[in-house]
Amino acid sequence: MISLLQYLTKTEKTAKNADEATKLALAELNITEDEATITVVEEGTKGFLGIGSKGTKVLVEANDPNAVVAKTFLSNVFDAMKLDAEVVAKSNDDSLNIDVSGEHMGLVIGKRGDTLDALQYLTSLVVNHKSDERVRVIIDTENYREKRQNALTALAARLADKVSKSGKKHTLEPMNPYERRIIHSCLQANEDVTTFSIGEEPYRKVVIAPKNAPVRNNSVHEERKPVSVPHISSHIASEYRQQNHNKAKSFDEFLAGNSEISETEEN
Repeated sequence: MISLLQYLTKTEKTAKNADEATKLALAELNITEDEATITVVEEGTKGFLGIGSKGTKVLVEANDPNAVVAKTFLSNVFDAMKLDAEVVAKSNDDSLNIDVSGEHMGLVIGKRGDTLDALQYLTSLVVNHKSDERVRVIIDTENYREKRQNALTALAARLADKVSKSGKKHTLEPMNPYERRIIHSCLQANEDVTTFSIGEEPYRKVVIAPKNAPVRNNSVHEERKPVSVPHISSHIASEYRQQNHNKAKSFDEFLAGNSEISETEEN
């Protein structure tokens, strides 16, 4: 499906003059003149008495092609969701930062940021589809990422203190890789606890455990239960010795066949 998603980052337009051709090209790319490089490919000619006249052809290229691709893709998604949202995208070194604004941004964020993460993942696929170098895509709205990071940092500190005092490990709810890194980074210098992840995606969790916690060996500490040994009377044992000529019969078989004797003797 991704291979079918083609987004323009440059286009050529022809009009009566360069200004009109430029406006048409900018509108198609949905960018401003400041965000584009404009080249006049072919000058227009008036011809003779209007005969043989040619328009002016211009080439307009986006200065930030990744931003154009991301904006076009997300705008199409929000149109399908019937959301009136504004998308602002800007490349910075090896990352592409995207901010979405508008009403009903709770729908864009989703539960614990699940929808926002899904949009970020899909946008990354589209942007990096034909890119030689991988670009990290970050989508945010209403400063959710920073708020979530602050909440996770506070949670990590609080749980680390609890684990340190109780000596018992604590397993957090499933988190995406970005949020797990926040927990690990926050507690990596903590002297009392350590962190590690367990499980498989998308249910992978962070565990906060006390450092140098003794490892319990169940085989050593397990209490051994006493083995129940049936009572054998001297009368039964004597009778067995008398019948010992039957080598095929074991002592257990003999006891099973004389269970009534055993019960009588015990009573």
